Amino acid sequence: MTQSVSPVELRQREEPTVSGSGSVVQSEPLPTVIIQPSRGWVPLKLRELWEYRELLYLLAWRDISVRYKQTVLGAAWAIIQPFFTMVVFSVFFGKLAKVPSEGIPYPIFAYCALLPWHYFAEVISRSSNSLVGSANLITKVYFPRLVIPLSSALSPVVDFAIAFVVLTGMMLYYGMRPPAAIVWLPLFLLLALVTALGVGLWLSALNVQYRDVRYTIPFLIQF
Repeated sequence: MTQSVSPVELRQREEPTVSGSGSVVQSEPLPTVIIQPSRGWVPLKLRELWEYRELLYLLAWRDISVRYKQTVLGAAWAIIQPFFTMVVFSVFFGKLAKVPSEGIPYPIFAYCALLPWHYFAEVISRSSNSLVGSANLITKVYFPRLVIPLSSALSPVVDFAIAFVVLTGMMLYYGMRPPAAIVWLPLFLLLALVTALGVGLWLSALNVQYRDVRYTIPFLIQF
C-alpha cells in the first residue's frame, strides 16, 4: 500500500440503451468516478471505512475461519502457544533463575504479560503480509485499502479472548481475584491494537515494495 487512491473527479456520462422494441432509449446519467493516486499525507477516511464495515467484517471472519481450518487441534492453538511459553518462562525464570514476581504466582505473572504480547506480535505478523496476500482483490475492485490490514488486526482478538479464559481459570486455581484495574483491560487491548496496526501498516507498505520484509518480520518479533 505505497499509495492509496481516492476519487478526485466526478463527471456525468449518458449512455443510450436499447429497449425491447428496438428503439433507442436515453438512460439516466451514470456517474463516472476517476480514481487517481493520492499525494502527500493520506487521510484515514474513517467515514469511507465505516461505509465498508460489512466488507471489514467478512474479511475478519474469513481470517478466523481459515486460520484453523484442516487442523487437528483447531482453536486450541490459541491456548497452546502462550500456555507452553508460560511453562518455559516459569521453569527457567521462576524456578531456576528465581526472578521475583512481586508475590504473584509466577505462571500468572508470566501469562498476563504473554497474552498481550502474543496479540501484538500476531497483529504485526498478519497485517504486514495482508496487502501482498490480497493483491488479487486489491487490483480488481476499489475499496478503502485500510480494510485489509485492519481485518487482519481484528481476527486475533478471538485468540486473545480464548486464551484469556485460561488466565481466568488459572487465577481461580491460585485463589486470586482480579483487581479493580481490570476495567481498563478493553482500553489496553485497544492500545495494543492501534500500536500494532500502526507498525503493521508501515511494514505492509514496505512489504509491497521490498519482499525481504516478510522474512525479517518473524526474526524481529522473536528478537
